[in-house]
Amino acid sequence: MKLRVYGAVLATLTLAVTGCSEKAKSGDDTAADKSGVKTGEGVTDTKITLGALTDMTGVYASLGKSVTQAQQLWVKQTNAAGGICDRQIELTIRDHGYDPQKAVAAYTELEPNVLGFSQFLGSPFVAAVEQRIDGQDKAVVLPQAWSANLLGSKYIRVIGATYDIETINLIDYLLDEKRIAKGDKIGHVYFEGDYGENALAGSKHAAKEAGLTIVEQKIKPTDNDMTAQVSALKQAGVKAIVVSAGPRQAASLVGVAAATGFDVPVVGNNSAYAPQLLATQAGAALQKDYYIGAPSLPIGDPAKGTSDLAGAYAAEYPKDGLDNGVIAGYQAASLFGEALKKSCASKDLTRAGVDKALLSVKGFGDFGVEHDFTDPEAPSSRETVVMKPDAKSSGGLKVVRPAEVAPAAETFTRS
Repeated sequence: MKLRVYGAVLATLTLAVTGCSEKAKSGDDTAADKSGVKTGEGVTDTKITLGALTDMTGVYASLGKSVTQAQQLWVKQTNAAGGICDRQIELTIRDHGYDPQKAVAAYTELEPNVLGFSQFLGSPFVAAVEQRIDGQDKAVVLPQAWSANLLGSKYIRVIGATYDIETINLIDYLLDEKRIAKGDKIGHVYFEGDYGENALAGSKHAAKEAGLTIVEQKIKPTDNDMTAQVSALKQAGVKAIVVSAGPRQAASLVGVAAATGFDVPVVGNNSAYAPQLLATQAGAALQKDYYIGAPSLPIGDPAKGTSDLAGAYAAEYPKDGLDNGVIAGYQAASLFGEALKKSCASKDLTRAGVDKALLSVKGFGDFGVEHDFTDPEAPSSRETVVMKPDAKSSGGLKVVRPAEVAPAAETFTRS
């Protein structure tokens, strides 16, 4: 059963679904242009409109800004090269501030007027409208979220390893490095809701496979001081900590642990870091023994794909720093673009045409991990790159283990 534990989201979902239950999605409003290309919502003879639902003012504001600006960069580059299917791309953006009511309201506002969404940040909010997407809207959504609860949808397509698999790979890294061993306890500090509880499913599986014990600490996105959690985990005698929360919570956890002499490695999911943290009091502690998993190389890696993107982004936004949100956003926009090109070739720029095109994309990826989108039941990849905060590296991260899949992650299936 898919988890639906985010109470505020559920309440909002009830109102949102009630408010749009009369909406028809018959597909009768499709048309064809003069070249025979079928079109529908969000597509005119000259323009393709995509939606972006992001967080520019809430708990993931730094990530949301980078993701969104990277997608705007992709739009500018694509349009300068002639667009797609003789049409210019337009990105309509709404900031939900990581607020469930604003997120669902923004989706409801944009959905009728866009072909699909190149960004929807926040797994609880995507989950809140999942039934609408699958049942009536049928627009492709590329979430900035990696919850396994989103798998199985033809239209909501997670890019990279889901949180559970990523967490298994992170614990495997600690085992490989001999930082933990069979019989040890490891702590897991996690957000309530889809993100944290999906990551917890991964840590529990990894613990079962390796003979470890998980000590849980559930928190809310509004909890910023991790003093109580660190104290509880220290008293429990854990040998390492997993954090599945936001950058603020991760910085507090690592900083408090260092300040109290609790010297254990900490690993975090891809959403649990921002390079801006290196300029805070927690910066030194983060560089000492904190590690991040991600479905791509860091933006500062010297590989061609990352270095080309870093250069283009820095030229477009010279006053803004680099972080992995740049890769995440650009990769999602590029994936939507790949589907649009295939849809154009098939003369079908409707939502159904984009969905069909996306189901044929495999071997996609210029950032250290290849992706396969042919099976909606599976993540596009099971690989995780493990990185370490580093103030000397562009983007504030350096690779400590390239993309790998742990044996426990290779065989893992969600219940």
